[in-house]
Amino acid sequence: MTTLVGALSLAAGCSPGTAPAPTAPPLATATTDGPRASATTTSATPTTPTPAASTTTTVDVYDHTGAGDVAPEALRAKHLVYVPNQLANTVQVIDPTTYRVVRTFSVSQSPEHVVPSHDLHTLWVNSDAGNALTPIDPRTGKAGRPVAVADPYNLYFTPDGRYALVMAERLRRIDVRDAQTMKLVRSVPIPCAGINHADYTADLSRLLVSCEFSGKFAVLDGEATRVISMINLNTIATPGATPRAEALAMGGPAKGLAKGANAMPQDVRLSPDGRWLLSADMLRNGVWVIDAHTMKYSRFIPTGKGAHGLYPSRDASRIYVSNRMEGSISVVDATTLTPVTKWLIPGGGSPDMGGVTADGSELWLSGRYNSEVYVFDTRTGKVTHRIPVRPGPHGLLVWPQPGRFSLGHTGNMR
Repeated sequence: MTTLVGALSLAAGCSPGTAPAPTAPPLATATTDGPRASATTTSATPTTPTPAASTTTTVDVYDHTGAGDVAPEALRAKHLVYVPNQLANTVQVIDPTTYRVVRTFSVSQSPEHVVPSHDLHTLWVNSDAGNALTPIDPRTGKAGRPVAVADPYNLYFTPDGRYALVMAERLRRIDVRDAQTMKLVRSVPIPCAGINHADYTADLSRLLVSCEFSGKFAVLDGEATRVISMINLNTIATPGATPRAEALAMGGPAKGLAKGANAMPQDVRLSPDGRWLLSADMLRNGVWVIDAHTMKYSRFIPTGKGAHGLYPSRDASRIYVSNRMEGSISVVDATTLTPVTKWLIPGGGSPDMGGVTADGSELWLSGRYNSEVYVFDTRTGKVTHRIPVRPGPHGLLVWPQPGRFSLGHTGNMR
């Protein structure tokens, strides 16, 4: 934007989506094991929050992702919503004007996320179990021929757009590939289990990667050549956490928790002021706050059971946190990092991954365990549509979105 305004078990983790800029909407009132990389481990001692000037120059990370600020290449795309159905091995395409599924096509086994390429020319369907990336032409919404890629659970890009970073979760590594051809350039072993989500610092010099099954973060350099350090969350006490024993008893992927792990960090996003890297944790039921300058733990924000996805509002004043096992969305003030309200899905649900529309008026999320997609009105917090889809909807992509380039996932735009 030009200016910045100021069911299944709990243990089911991530493994097993133009208009003139509106005035910022008011907040709604709450309603009813491979080789090991060398790395150092950072201290788990909380850091005292410091003024922005002492951690980084004051920035507006999402200055170019405001309502309607769509890049020329993205403007050529059809306005569509892509839903990868992880259990059905399909992608369903929804027309956001009619809220109806207009196309369904098959893809390789276990599609996890639909990710816009760095240059916004291609949308990639990540099929980890199928070892394939399927390209979609955003101008037509039609799929092309799959590219053979080992274990693409999620996909990110280096800031210069030269390389694609494949989060090869089961292989415990990040595969660095040519972003155009997807030819393997190098593999970076990551000393933890469950590598899945990531985001960059404001200056794009470092990358924070969540390790779901180890309860840790890996810190890499911006070009993903090496692991700089590890952050261990397991020694940090937080309020309202689900006990490890309880999660293990419920079954599901939490059975894959490493020995001693009691945290399950998921989605990672940088705060709008660039000071904090945030990560939702579905076992701790809230959001970790990591100092983006020191890469040390600062504090924890309780939000709701099964905290999973993080999405900045188009005016960057709020962050939406999807609480998957609670059927709710926590709305967090992006400046103070305090929850201000909660939106509840009537009758419950399993809000997972998705994104905010280009004009900022809607938040779309997959309903992972309910075979549906939720559409929230961001002005009121109400669910306006529940769209039936095939089983296992996961990393839903709303496209196009504002921004100059994509850093990956379901629209980490800058």
